[in-house]
Amino acid sequence: MKRSLIVKICTVVVILGIAACMFVIGRGHTVYFDAKSIEYNGETLKPGYRTAIFVNDERVARLEDGDRGMATCIGQNFKFRVEVTPEKGAEAVPYEFSIKLPYNMDGIVLNMPAMIAGAPESVYLSEFVSLAVESSPAEEEIITDEFALGDI
Repeated sequence: MKRSLIVKICTVVVILGIAACMFVIGRGHTVYFDAKSIEYNGETLKPGYRTAIFVNDERVARLEDGDRGMATCIGQNFKFRVEVTPEKGAEAVPYEFSIKLPYNMDGIVLNMPAMIAGAPESVYLSEFVSLAVESSPAEEEIITDEFALGDI
């Protein structure tokens, strides 16, 4: 009886340990990259002519002013490379970033002009919030007798 109870307790402890590890290691995030102008310290930070985002040496987004791209990430550490073409015909300027993603956010928005300018995390990182569009209910004609059999 005593041995059986010890085995059950150990099993529960092991399962909880695995669950905790998977929470930290296997947590998935959707990361959105914004190429939108942003105000910081009274200055407007504008994106370059074209911004390319690379994750694991694969291009996941090619952004122009006002665009948004996305990538998925497993775990808390996220490394990516950004190549910014400041103006048409210019040479691309590479940047590398490595950030720790917050546990409490599923959709994370990174503002590229703010990151490139070296702004603090509170400026360039925000949570993605989907804007639900409310529409007023339109007047609809309700048809109760689809085949018009009521006239027979």
